Amino acid sequence: AIFFDGQDARDLKLADLRHLFGVVTQDTILFNDTVEANIAYAQDNVDRERVKRCAQAAFAHDFVLQLDGGRGYKTVVGQGGQSLSGGQRQRLAIARALYRDPDVLILDEATSSLDTESERYVQEAIDNLLRGRTALIIAHRLSTIQHADEILVLEGGTIVERGSHEQLLEADGEYRKLYHMAVERKSFEET
Repeated sequence: AIFFDGQDARDLKLADLRHLFGVVTQDTILFNDTVEANIAYAQDNVDRERVKRCAQAAFAHDFVLQLDGGRGYKTVVGQGGQSLSGGQRQRLAIARALYRDPDVLILDEATSSLDTESERYVQEAIDNLLRGRTALIIAHRLSTIQHADEILVLEGGTIVERGSHEQLLEADGEYRKLYHMAVERKSFEET
């Protein structure tokens, strides 16, 4: 069974259960609407100050102010956010999740398709997003998960290791192999 604050998930109404969750995926979904509307998506009354605070926490505010000759939050981003870079789209998705303020956050490969500079901004935004909430982070990039309280290593759909970053490095298993491969790849890319 899965429990939320001691209550069995099976006893919750589906709408209430869904309200607990926020999701940021690899493929960011943005609508052909303003930056403000994309951040406050599906909210009846938009709190513009809250939109701005969420964008600031997601490290999006500065680039938003520069959009479309200074139109900022009133800029229409195009279907899928076509006028934005991948890192900018991810930061808007994180701002949206902050605006929703979910109890449980699911990050599904949220940094996988980003360049190093964008990943740094997005990772800082994710750190802001994770404060005070439970998060399930699905990632291949170890930099995204190494600060997690508990890491589950999957191989072929089965959990093969479980523990903190430090515990898994000491265990000398699959995680340690992946970690050393990532360190070597990063070292190679920097040369």
